[in-house]
Amino acid sequence: MSERAISSERVHERKPALRRWLFVHKWSSLICTLFLLLICITGLPLVLRDEIDSLLDDALPYAQVPESTPNVSLDRVVDASRRLYPGETIISVFVDDDEPKIMVFMASSWEAFKANRKAIHSIRFDAHTGEVLKQTKPFGEDGLTFLRLMLTLHRDLFMGLPGELFLGAVALLFIAAIVSGIAIYGPFMRRLDFGTVRAARSRRLKWLDLHNLLGIVTLGWALVVGATGAVNELSTPLFALWQQTDVRAMLAPLQGKPVPQTSELASPQAAYDTVSAAFPDMTTTSVVYPGSPFGSPFHYVVWTKGKQPLISRLFSPVLVDARSGALVSAVTMPWYLRALELSRPLHFGDYGGMPLKIIWVLLDLVTILVLGSGLYLWFARSPVPKMSRSTAVMPLTSPGGAE
Repeated sequence: MSERAISSERVHERKPALRRWLFVHKWSSLICTLFLLLICITGLPLVLRDEIDSLLDDALPYAQVPESTPNVSLDRVVDASRRLYPGETIISVFVDDDEPKIMVFMASSWEAFKANRKAIHSIRFDAHTGEVLKQTKPFGEDGLTFLRLMLTLHRDLFMGLPGELFLGAVALLFIAAIVSGIAIYGPFMRRLDFGTVRAARSRRLKWLDLHNLLGIVTLGWALVVGATGAVNELSTPLFALWQQTDVRAMLAPLQGKPVPQTSELASPQAAYDTVSAAFPDMTTTSVVYPGSPFGSPFHYVVWTKGKQPLISRLFSPVLVDARSGALVSAVTMPWYLRALELSRPLHFGDYGGMPLKIIWVLLDLVTILVLGSGLYLWFARSPVPKMSRSTAVMPLTSPGGAE
């Protein structure tokens, strides 16, 4: 049998599988492309959200103090917050390790916060002087800022949990489009050198080659961002699962005991110091007050994170008795919440400083071009004769050539 006959026989053997990949690629791409364009466009400013937030920040400046100046006591900050908003409930206190600020988050009550997580407002204090630098109203009451608009569209399309789950499904479709595109790319590019762009022929063919080239070049990044995006959209149900399993089992021996009142609470600064002393290799970042829906009615939940760059995004909670201030135990996070923690910095590329953010922005722009060209290729398509289908070149991640 001749070499050409053997090659032809192999192509015919692959046709059923290739048709299945074409079907998966076509419909997964068609369904998700418009939503992916929205996600990529809103994701651009979110990669640089710290820089944009600093640029638009209207807070008072930090005090100029000697480098070794210690932070003010968290007790002082908490007392000042209660004087500003008497009768309200403190949700948590956050100590920033990048900037000299302490954030106190409050709500009218735990019941109001549990019913609507957006009912929270914050007070920013200078960590060295204890002066109030900025106050916010509950989410949305002071107007929808640019970054809040981008984040809400990117995360849930203003639909809450249903929107998160929907965009998680879109991310899975994106992964299906990428995987099927990989399966299609090889057979349809075997007659062309890698990177070939047939600009001298039709405009559509030129865009098809560019679409394929840019898609295959950004393949690894797209898979990482798509997979981490799908995991991020599951944060609400994953934390709820943790609450209903591990946290409930951990608190079971305390059921029936009286919940501490505000006047009975131990010093938050003492709880912070206790954890910092017990875990010197970790950075203590926040103190969550007893009553949190993802915490305990009997304990402060003190969150810590790793000091080294590779583990600086891995957070671990420590329980401190809310009455006595004694250390109770460090909580081991389940694997699915560890995966969630790791997925967040990978998704936004904010763990390697400005150089990595710039790379993420450039790759995002290329992906927008890939998605946009895919839509152009789909709407600009023309009927293809059956004899020419076997020599067409298919796009990698969007519907343009999935005919």
